[in-house]
Amino acid sequence: MAKAWRVAMAALCALMLSAGPFARAAEAPAHVERELGAARLAGQGVFTYFGLSIYTAELWVGPKGYRPAAKDAAPYLLDLRYAREIDGRRIAEASAAQMEKIGAGSAAQRAAWREKMLAIFPDVKEGSRLSGLFLPGEGVRFYRDGKPLATVADPAFAQAFFDIWLDAATSAPKLREALLRDAAPKS
Repeated sequence: MAKAWRVAMAALCALMLSAGPFARAAEAPAHVERELGAARLAGQGVFTYFGLSIYTAELWVGPKGYRPAAKDAAPYLLDLRYAREIDGRRIAEASAAQMEKIGAGSAAQRAAWREKMLAIFPDVKEGSRLSGLFLPGEGVRFYRDGKPLATVADPAFAQAFFDIWLDAATSAPKLREALLRDAAPKS
């Protein structure tokens, strides 16, 4: 009993230190640094579905922070680390369904976007990472485990894709809040 209590207390202390003001800054993955330069972690959270952890999401921003407005938008990267095996087709279908829920694009656009995602998104396993780099006015570049996967040169698709997580109408508002926690530009 005493040993279990010590283990539990040690775990709690480690958790508190990792989340507190003395926590070490997260180190950006190599592809994030390459794309954003002086990247910083704006926020992170876990997406769950019926109590099951699906992935951990991290929003990485550059020196300009997260700027959603088209006229002064800055690049940012959303990194998803999967907690379980998921078929790429399911990822594409769920993404298309979320785009429809937030009202992104026309029915014809969403159908074309769905086909693009079906062609791009691979099957994932526990620990796999899929990342999307938002390129303002250009589109999105996708990565799998830090290696280039595909580029979609369609600004409307890019906006709709990232709005799944970052739009106020997202179906995961707590995750959105966690991702945008420290996304403002730093002076």
